Order: sequence, then structure tokens, then C-alpha cells
Amino acid sequence: MKEKQKQVVDYTDDYPRWNDSMKSTHKILIPDMLPWHFAILEEVLKLEGYNVEILKNSSRAVIDEGLKHVHNDTCYPCLCVVGQYINALKSGKYNLDKTAVLISQSGGGCRASNYVPLIRKALKANFPQVPVISINFSGLEKGNSFKVGASLLLKFAFAIFYGDSLMWCYNQTKPYERVEGEADIARERALKYIVERFKIGKYKSYKKINAEIIDIFSKVERKDEVKVKVGIVGEIYVKYAYLGNNHLEKFLLSEDCEPVVPALMDFVMYCIVNVINDAKLYGRKTIATPVYKLLYKILHGMQKNIIKQFKKQGSFEPIHDFEHLRSCADKVINQGVKMGEGWLIPAEMAALAETGVENVVCAQPFGCLPNHIAGKGAIRTLKNLYPNENVVAVDYDPSATKVNQENRIKLMIATARENLKKQ
Repeated sequence: MKEKQKQVVDYTDDYPRWNDSMKSTHKILIPDMLPWHFAILEEVLKLEGYNVEILKNSSRAVIDEGLKHVHNDTCYPCLCVVGQYINALKSGKYNLDKTAVLISQSGGGCRASNYVPLIRKALKANFPQVPVISINFSGLEKGNSFKVGASLLLKFAFAIFYGDSLMWCYNQTKPYERVEGEADIARERALKYIVERFKIGKYKSYKKINAEIIDIFSKVERKDEVKVKVGIVGEIYVKYAYLGNNHLEKFLLSEDCEPVVPALMDFVMYCIVNVINDAKLYGRKTIATPVYKLLYKILHGMQKNIIKQFKKQGSFEPIHDFEHLRSCADKVINQGVKMGEGWLIPAEMAALAETGVENVVCAQPFGCLPNHIAGKGAIRTLKNLYPNENVVAVDYDPSATKVNQENRIKLMIATARENLKKQ
């Protein structure tokens, strides 16, 4: 009897590769994960010679495309990203032979680190010629990643700081503007100013630029009112992306609330600190550890100077000091809990409570287990520490209706208004 020959399955796949020569020929599509920051980063990349476009498609058709092309066990942010790509590529707006898509990868214990093969698989049926580019700092997708040199990385860091200040000032201005639309005009003015500084190569003068952002918004005439403040925390995509959270910031503004969204630079420093903590907690010290320590020292020093500017100007509450966030985390959870957004979520909820923002929406996407554990799982401990904290955990997934999500948030806001009256 002949032995059955073993079948060798080749799991490697042929796919189009990105190379630098395509920079002059291809348009790069980017999902709009960070509306505040990507508006600046888009211009930075254009100045570097890249033809990029931030996708704005956000209809139900986007979600439906995601459902068709992504396994239903995959996390909701991945479904949104894939759906946004395919919906855009089907629109007929692009030359498919001269189009690529770009996605960031954190490199952590998250399915976001595995988005690239999922996106390739989704594109293969209809758009096999479209390359998928990875932008990461973890050594993933070697030979097919977006090259970020020291100069561009520096520009990214400054752009994130400016995006944070822009978001922070706008959200503290829009709910109180006396003349409707003035905050939006200020936002466009500030954005134009930031982009102009990049164009003339003066983007490193962060104190001057940040002071100008604050000054532009402080000139908007505001009503002297007390409104319910609602913090937004959670997994990074649904925390910031309007496609992922059903325009949560806009909804809170429509409910006469002030949305409070923590800074993106906090997530950047969280990723850096986790590498430093690995060396301290687990002995995983490498030759890069001192570099991360130096980088953290520089970024945190810049953040502290920006906080001083907010305090000195006096019109707006300053952004959170990251070292304070770390001390807040230590009250709730160990900093070794770093999967996904890990300890950063309870840290932000605690810091919000300590700065007078006791009402919080914890945005939880389907399939993000670390977020559910470190977010929803920490609420009881936070309630014990801050008895007045009013937290609602809201699930975001393809089957969750916007009405149900908003009704849950409205109940939280109703409680918040009662608490405000008592105070």
C-alpha cells in the first residue's frame, strides 16, 4: 500500500509591492481615523511630494462593504477601514492602476497589527493591482512599508501636538460660541496657519505656533455658561474616527454638551513608555531602550511647555500632563497591562474625573478584548475612587444601531444634568 504523499500548502501569496518609484505616479488613499490630526498630516505628506487623499466616505454602504469582505470575528475598526477602502475604489474616482492604500500598524498585541494581510485579501478579488502600504515603527512589513526618515518623523510629532491643540481649543469653544459658526472659522484659520508654518519650514517653533492657535480661538466671543462636559475614551479608532463612533463629538455638541477628547500625543507617549516599562518590568532591555527614554523626555518636555502656555493664557483648560496620567493609572491598574490601549483607558477616565469631567463615554468596538477588559472592567474600581463619576460603556459594531447608542448616551447626559443642578 502506497503511502499518501503529503500535500504541501504554500501560504505565501503574490501581491503588488510598493516602492519609492511609485511616489510620483500613485495616489495614496488613507482612512480618516484621526480627523483633527490627519488634516495637518495630509498637508505634510503633500509637501513631501506624496499624492495623498484622506477618505471622507462614511455612509452605511461603507460598513456593508466591510461586512462583505472581512470575517465577522474581526474587530469593528478593521471592518470600517476595509469598507472605506473598497467603497472608495468602487466609486470610479480613481485610476486603479495608479492607486495605493496606506494603513498604520502599532506592532502591539492587537489585531490592528494584522490588518495588512486582511486588507490584501479583501482587495484581491476586485483590485489585485492596488498595493497596501504599511506605516509602522516596529519592523513589520519589511520591504513594503512607508519609509519614514528622521525628518518626516519629526514633522509627524509636531503635527500631532498641533492637532491636539486644535482639537482641544475647538471643543472648548464650539459649545459656547455667541455667533454660530465662529468656532469653525477659527478652526480653519488655525489650520491654515499651521500648514503655512510647515510650508515655510518654521514648524519647529512649537511655542509660537501653539500660542497662535490658542490666541485664534480665544478671540471667539463665548457665552458665560456652564455646560455638561463629556469625556470620550476607548480604543483609538472609535475614540477619534467619526465613522467608527457615529459622529460622537457632533452628537454631544447637538445635545448642548462639551466633548472632551484626550490628546493623541498621550497615546504616542503611552506606546513609548510601554517599551521603557518592558525593560523595567520584564528585563527586556535593548540597545533601543535609551533612545526611547530620550524620546520620551523630549516629548514630555514639549507637552509640559504647552500646558504652561494654556495656563498662562487662561482661556482654556490645559491638556493632561502624561506623568499625571501615569499616576492615575497606578491607582487603578498596573502599567504592565499594555495590550491595545491597556492602562491608558482607566488612566484617562481617572484624569478626566480629577479635572472636573465626571461624565465619560467609553467607546468599545466589537472584537477589542483588551479595551473591554481595561475599559469596562475598570469602571467599578473607578466608581469606588470617584463616586460621582458617571460612565457609560457604548458598544460600536455593525449591528448596533445609532439610535440605541445615542439613547444610552442621552440617559448618561440626563444623569449628568441632574448632578450639575445639585452642584
